[in-house]
Amino acid sequence: MSTKNIIDGFDPNGVGLKNGHFIGLPFDENNSNIILLSVPWDVTVSYSAGTSTGPKNILEASSQLDLYDPYVPDAWKKGIYMVPSDEHWLHQSDHFRIVAKSYIDFLESGGDIAASQTQQDMLSVINEACDSLRQWVNQRTKYFLEQNKFVGLVGGEHSVPLGFLEALAEKHTSFGILQIDAHMDFRKAYEGFNLSHASIFYNVMKYIPAVSKIAQVGIRDFCDEEVEFAESLGEKCSVYYDHQIKDQMYNGKPWAEICEEIVAGLPEKVYISFDIDGLKPNLCPNTGTPVPGGLEFEQANYLLVELLRQNKKIIGFDLSETAGEENEWDGNVAARVLYRMANLAAKSNNI
Repeated sequence: MSTKNIIDGFDPNGVGLKNGHFIGLPFDENNSNIILLSVPWDVTVSYSAGTSTGPKNILEASSQLDLYDPYVPDAWKKGIYMVPSDEHWLHQSDHFRIVAKSYIDFLESGGDIAASQTQQDMLSVINEACDSLRQWVNQRTKYFLEQNKFVGLVGGEHSVPLGFLEALAEKHTSFGILQIDAHMDFRKAYEGFNLSHASIFYNVMKYIPAVSKIAQVGIRDFCDEEVEFAESLGEKCSVYYDHQIKDQMYNGKPWAEICEEIVAGLPEKVYISFDIDGLKPNLCPNTGTPVPGGLEFEQANYLLVELLRQNKKIIGFDLSETAGEENEWDGNVAARVLYRMANLAAKSNNI
């Protein structure tokens, strides 16, 4: 069936269909323009687990959404398809999370890794598993990019985009990152995990030279090591700490002006990394590492739309750390964030 016939045969005003597709849309992997790749991984989380079923939660909750987007006319026609979670990687995540939990418990009880060969072996096994996932993400995103699909990633913990960013770096010689997050994620091999969720942007800024700038927004939980690393990056990194944002707003600086400044500092091509804990905890109460403070939903939305106002080209995005399938509210909010990012990406790429 042609794309035109698919669109003509779909009622955007009808009942939200639970057909296994994102928001009940009629598109599949072949006739879509935008692929949302689920990555069910939850191995290195250091507080509460459960984000491996975040993609499934988002997919199921998405049937509650209406389709009209005031920023993107006929947004639903752009052709969005969300690839369901791969069962192999979901099972791998469950297995290695048990191993990682035992290792983390050993660390948190004051155990000495250097004195325990068993724990060293466990750490090595976990690092190998995380690297295998990185390679899979890299290969899968390349596959879709080679078909001229626009790709967005749906986690899972925040470590999962690394392989995708490596793939984008082969396609784009230079681009920036807009990161919405409660955390800087600048720790070096946190807890010994080379590909920790808390190390994603340390790895990106250290090993992907195509990333010319990162702007971190909403940051409010960090350590000395991360501040020092951010400062070492110089003009390649701008951190918009949550307390500084709020200080400015309480003293009369409009959020619109702050957003204008954030986006103006980014290059033409931008990748969005949206950790759901960048929002206020009432919007994502069951995320792995919730932190008081953060952005309101519409504040985050305004910042994302500012990318279009300044004619930035969105080249990819990820949404991470959404709580698992038993937490419908978290999935509902995340689905709305995901739909908005997909729609803005479509508009910025003339899809």
